[in-house]
Amino acid sequence: MATGPLAVGASEMVNYRIEAPEHRLFFDAFPRRIRAVFADRTLVDTVHGMLLHETGELPQLHVPATDVQGHLLDPSDRTTSCPFKGDAHYSSVRVGDRFAEDAVWSYPEPTAQAGWLRGYQAIAFEAMDAWFDEDEQVFGHLRDPYHRVDTRGTSRRIRVSSGGRVLAESTRPVLLSETGLPNRLYIPPADVRPDTLTSSTTTSVCPYKGVARYSDADGISDVAWSYPEPYPDAVQIAGYWCFDDSVVLVESDSRAAPSGRRQQRRIAPRWL
Repeated sequence: MATGPLAVGASEMVNYRIEAPEHRLFFDAFPRRIRAVFADRTLVDTVHGMLLHETGELPQLHVPATDVQGHLLDPSDRTTSCPFKGDAHYSSVRVGDRFAEDAVWSYPEPTAQAGWLRGYQAIAFEAMDAWFDEDEQVFGHLRDPYHRVDTRGTSRRIRVSSGGRVLAESTRPVLLSETGLPNRLYIPPADVRPDTLTSSTTTSVCPYKGVARYSDADGISDVAWSYPEPYPDAVQIAGYWCFDDSVVLVESDSRAAPSGRRQQRRIAPRWL
């Protein structure tokens, strides 16, 4: 993903050369026990899961067919073709009157370049009722072991405005860096102008940060989001607000001002 070492946009400042196709596959062991539950039945229970990292795609878990409860699967007529992996054959999951159509797929005859997919099956994350990483339930999708979130307190100045009206302004935001994504600045609620935000019913789930709730502002729906109870890696942004820079103007110093005195040199704002 993004600028990682196997990405298409990886840095050229290296002392090696990777001879690889533009679309790259990387099959790597997932380091923990994984379980998938559907209709109170465990469909998958494995310590031999593999993550397929694929150019521009979220990693997809593949598990040995022997770790899938095959008697819960109904073969489907559906097939799809991938030039990099081969022809995928699908199965549906059936437990009593519950049915998850085409939720499982495999590559019985993968391409020569992806022969290691033979004998593995993939399961659509959203089709299951619950997933467990060891004994902790995970939401959204499995966490990529190579993905991380870092938060840092910063004295960068940040101002958020819409149509010339300032919505928020702060010199004490928290900078959040996340693998493959642009940096985001989260603003303390006290530095958001009073009566700016109106609660929305929208929520979303990030496997690395937690459940986000959204708010409207200046007539714009879901323009800001916050994590009231973030996961441990993002606990520093608890209750802070981040604004969508695609619909409002988010301006920030590119460097922080020296502590205790005003920045002497004007720094051009940049998009976050």
